[in-house]
Amino acid sequence: MGKIVYLMGKSSSGKDTIFKRLLADSSLGLKTIVPYTTRPIRSGEQNGLEYHFTDEAGYQKFQESGRIVEERTYQTFHGKWRYFTIDDGEIRWDGQDYIMIGTPEAYLKIKDYFGEDKMLPVMIELDDGVRLQRALSREREQKHPRYEEMCRRFLVDSEDFSEEKLRSAGISRRFQNDDLEKCLAEISAYIRNS
Repeated sequence: MGKIVYLMGKSSSGKDTIFKRLLADSSLGLKTIVPYTTRPIRSGEQNGLEYHFTDEAGYQKFQESGRIVEERTYQTFHGKWRYFTIDDGEIRWDGQDYIMIGTPEAYLKIKDYFGEDKMLPVMIELDDGVRLQRALSREREQKHPRYEEMCRRFLVDSEDFSEEKLRSAGISRRFQNDDLEKCLAEISAYIRNS
């Protein structure tokens, strides 16, 4: 039986780096589930790798087909951005393990859809000051920095990742990312032993 390793963490906590490193570790045998979004692609991202990028019309087609597993909509400084997971045939429960990134809210919806026995939640944490500095550095590298959106995300994370929401989602195992290699080793061991 396969499972979904579900990475969660506030923005700029290192989720993307950890995701890529775990995915590249052939000893874990993880395959990605690529979510969908209507937000603009960032420099350095590739369609179909971090996300399947679509527009509002594409989202509406998925909605009409009834294939959306979970979805979140954020009112950003640049308009409405949607993030969603589609039951598009990528997931096959034949012993294959998967990995994806999301929020506690999305985790609960995916857990409800596929079942708790298929889910392995991984919560990544990092000091807020370090996260804010990382976010600012990343945004400065963008061709068109979106500082307002960076600040909005930072503030919204406090609610999205509140202790109450983490408890209600049943997320108790947490990993500190103040030392990337140590954090990766701990998460890898957790995946292997689960």
